[in-house]
Amino acid sequence: MQILNNPPRAEWPDLTERNIPDDNAIEASVVAIVERVRQEGDAALRDYALQFDGAKLDSLELSDEERKAAAALVSAEVKTAIANAARNIAAFHAAQRPQVVEVDTQNGVHCIQRAVPIQRVGLYIPGGQAPLFSTVLMLGLPAKIAGCKEVVLCTPQGRDGHISPEIIYAAEVCGINHIYRVGGAQAVAAMAYGTDSIPRVDKIFGPGNRYVTKAKQIVSRTTAIDMPAGPSEVLVMADATARPDFVAADMLSQAEHGPDSQAMLVCQTADFAEQVKAEVERQSALLHRASSVEHSLSHSRIIILPTREEMTDFANAYAAEHLIISMAEPWKVAEHITAAGSVFIGNYSPESAGDYASGTNHTLPTSGWARSYSGVNLDSFQRKITYQELSDEGLSALAPTIIAMADAEGLDAHAAAVKVRLGLPLGDAK
Repeated sequence: MQILNNPPRAEWPDLTERNIPDDNAIEASVVAIVERVRQEGDAALRDYALQFDGAKLDSLELSDEERKAAAALVSAEVKTAIANAARNIAAFHAAQRPQVVEVDTQNGVHCIQRAVPIQRVGLYIPGGQAPLFSTVLMLGLPAKIAGCKEVVLCTPQGRDGHISPEIIYAAEVCGINHIYRVGGAQAVAAMAYGTDSIPRVDKIFGPGNRYVTKAKQIVSRTTAIDMPAGPSEVLVMADATARPDFVAADMLSQAEHGPDSQAMLVCQTADFAEQVKAEVERQSALLHRASSVEHSLSHSRIIILPTREEMTDFANAYAAEHLIISMAEPWKVAEHITAAGSVFIGNYSPESAGDYASGTNHTLPTSGWARSYSGVNLDSFQRKITYQELSDEGLSALAPTIIAMADAEGLDAHAAAVKVRLGLPLGDAK
């Protein structure tokens, strides 16, 4: 892991670059997958399941009996953990319910804004070595709280016919309507365009590998997605009040997500940087996902910057998915953060708390998108509709403004729509 001591600002753009390999080949492959699913539907899904996952599928949807049987396999300990996490996630997202906005902008002009749920949403949940059942809670609970009428979930089935029972149990806790044993880019395409078995959804949520991410980007031309996303990442800001072993653990908790993940540290002294590097080496030897961690650390960095202002500027330039502030007076530092997906305050707020159970959502913008995108929240599952009602008097009072603006834009039919209601002459006559 590279240590850079007080790099000049001119080098910061290179230092904030993510490790996103050229994906021309992936794009071509995903375009072909998406188009075939759009054309062939379920037949393409079955073929891809056999080709990519080694799974021979008879029925694409899990039956109620299969869901109940799988949920019964989850240990009591994990069920309790899911219940505790679900309670916190539900509490935080329920508190986000928006208020109706109702304003008389002037006499006789009444304007309203109301939030309405997206009717049908699709959730993609990766399987494989790290089945992310926590993501089921992060997406399924806000969808239900928002009032989405139908929530469908796609997750891959292995060649042994296995889907993580924790994923299925979490879906039961969230009240998800349908679960389909379909993974990869083909699942995204199925939810975007619909097949005989899988309904077309209005918006797609969820993380995935580069194939899934590319598929979401492609289908976003016709179907809404939660946000652009790439490999997961963390940036830790640490001063002398931080503990090197805590910082190292936070960096490794992100590095184990996958070989493309990135863990960054911004600290103030070379001595602290070396302590963290030594701790990373010590702790990484104890982890199971050594290969992913090793690859991730190969493009992770420690940046030494002497002042809090420079550290904050670098953090904003990086725009981390997860930002941990392990510094004296961390809330004062946080006041100056303008670009981050989710911020973790102080030495006892590990990123894994937000990943699982603190209550905030862990579906967050990566790759610098935190400069312009929020993480998933209740608003992600809703739309805002505005309403207006004008009385005769209200329209009469507003008419000169509307007519003047319409005429100035050369849109005389707009002006006429007001004039005809007020009995004013149309055409060139005022």
